[in-house]
Amino acid sequence: MKNFTTLSLFNFDTHKFWAFKQMGVAPLLLGKIDGLLFSKLMGTGSGAGFSLFPDFSTYAFLAVWESEEKSEQFFKTSPFFLEYKQRAKTIRTLSLKPIHSHGKWSGVNPFGVSSKTEQTPTGEIAIITRATLRWNRLLSFWAAVPKASRAIEEAKGVRFYKGIGEWPFIQQATISIWESIEHVHTFAYKGKAHAEIVKDTRKMKWYKEDLFSRFELLNDVIHEK
Repeated sequence: MKNFTTLSLFNFDTHKFWAFKQMGVAPLLLGKIDGLLFSKLMGTGSGAGFSLFPDFSTYAFLAVWESEEKSEQFFKTSPFFLEYKQRAKTIRTLSLKPIHSHGKWSGVNPFGVSSKTEQTPTGEIAIITRATLRWNRLLSFWAAVPKASRAIEEAKGVRFYKGIGEWPFIQQATISIWESIEHVHTFAYKGKAHAEIVKDTRKMKWYKEDLFSRFELLNDVIHEK
């Protein structure tokens, strides 16, 4: 499978300072990983969604691979991943098949799927959103965050939701898992709260760059020490 995507969440009880240091060290190593087309090592926000307060116990690694085989090779043999596996309390890895994506992340759409090629999966759905905020819109964006967080927390069919991001305050992303595509459509197209968020986003012009991507969730594996 081309453009096979994985997202791993590393959770730490100990080794938290080591994990924090990797945010500066690890990106220098990622370019040497065979078959890795695009990657981001990110921190996370406390609680379920966007947060001004970081969660120093959890980090996220997003990767887009040439193939599923390259991904499997990485998780089995890469010193980068094996060191995380040794130190983390738990590692949760989502295997994702991109089915719809529009926008850009660091100037590109890494998932290689346009809005014209959307398919209709029958299982669980993962959603990744990402945005770079405009400096002169930070205050209005963060003032609106509680409303957005309540909307998704109250949505039917959402099984998991976490704020992730490269830089606090200005580069924010989310990962969410939904029971079905029908629940996603209900929230996106029929929910009043989501419609208001979209309206505010367009009116306030919060984002300098943004991306929305939808995936079929192929696998959801948790490794515990």
